[in-house]
Amino acid sequence: MGGQDGPTLIGSVQRAFRLLEAVSEHENGAPAKQLARETGLPLATAYHLLRTLVHDGYVRKLDDGGFVLGDRLDSLHTASRTQTLLSRVRPTLAALRDELSTAAYLTFYEDGEIRVADIVDGPRTPRVDLWVGFEDAGHATALGKSVLREMDEEARRDYLARHHLADLTPRTVTSVPELLRRIQSPPLAPAVTDLEEYAIGTVCVAVPVYRGGVIGSLGVSLPVERRDRLPDIRARLLSIASRVTRGLSLTI
Repeated sequence: MGGQDGPTLIGSVQRAFRLLEAVSEHENGAPAKQLARETGLPLATAYHLLRTLVHDGYVRKLDDGGFVLGDRLDSLHTASRTQTLLSRVRPTLAALRDELSTAAYLTFYEDGEIRVADIVDGPRTPRVDLWVGFEDAGHATALGKSVLREMDEEARRDYLARHHLADLTPRTVTSVPELLRRIQSPPLAPAVTDLEEYAIGTVCVAVPVYRGGVIGSLGVSLPVERRDRLPDIRARLLSIASRVTRGLSLTI
């Protein structure tokens, strides 16, 4: 039974791909009968696969009965483009990790959330235990605060209205006015620090980067015992951030 399922499943996937290719050739849409004819599929098979593709968002059915590519494919294309860009800057992040003996982090502000895009660490440079997701801890991390600092006032106000300033450690700032004061005038500006605000025993420093018009941040984490190195690390991060921004902004 198992031996028969494999080829059947593979054939179904191949037929679905053929349909997607056929749909992509018709900017204004094409009906199922035409797509079945162009792909050499039985009409019933084409109808079944198209319904599945519509359900999953890969194809969209128009009011006139025609089919066009769906938004899900745009999402895949965007994700693929992001991965390609990240592959360009990952060697730079790895070099930063090795030079500073710290884990390196890259975040972006997308769809109203601050999200980690990449972490480059190693056995001797472990990452911070992300016990609270960055989406809920932007106020307590250098990476998040760096992004908040770069936002315009309206975007910052919107973000803070949607996110509770959770008390993660005794050092976490949970007052919006105090957080804004610290973000606007950090001692190592334009770098921002997290001094055990996310995790006791760990300090971080981050600087802004951009992927086109998307705000991001580049940062590192280190044990609190190495806190006196933050000014030197800040200077190195600023230099590397310019290189990362250039790499992320190149046209694919």
